[in-house]
Amino acid sequence: GAMLALADAGLQPTQDSYFHISNYEEVGHGAATGFPNDLADLISIDMAVVAPQQTSDEYSVTICAKDSAGPYHMQLRRELETLAETNQLRYATDIYPYYGSDGEAYWRAGGDVRVGLIGPGVDASHHYERTHRDALENSAKLILAYLLSGSNTKSITVTSYEKI
Repeated sequence: GAMLALADAGLQPTQDSYFHISNYEEVGHGAATGFPNDLADLISIDMAVVAPQQTSDEYSVTICAKDSAGPYHMQLRRELETLAETNQLRYATDIYPYYGSDGEAYWRAGGDVRVGLIGPGVDASHHYERTHRDALENSAKLILAYLLSGSNTKSITVTSYEKI
């Protein structure tokens, strides 16, 4: 939805952007290779665990602070939180001690850029996964806000894009 909204609005990301779609995240090497040398940030997009001990829910985009591999880049996390707040998105910040992402595979392969992890809240991972449209919409809008924000611009409003 985020890419379609960009195209339909005639907008372009404020920086070069690469979309790496992995189908090996579950076995730990999905994002281990295939990135250009000029990469500055890696934003992994994955499901956010909805469970009693988590702050994630099925209506929000979740920004992961840390998972089993350790903490994600704090400044990037704070930038994502600021973008969510500025754009009035429903979001949560959470920690997943038993979870890994493509960002972890990238680090283990020697990647050395800012890495973040976001995603919609999803119930029943690896089974009959369920979420709410709002979580998908908030996730797509956060992706859009990030793509439209330059390193010096953090007040982009994306709430008017209805094609998400």
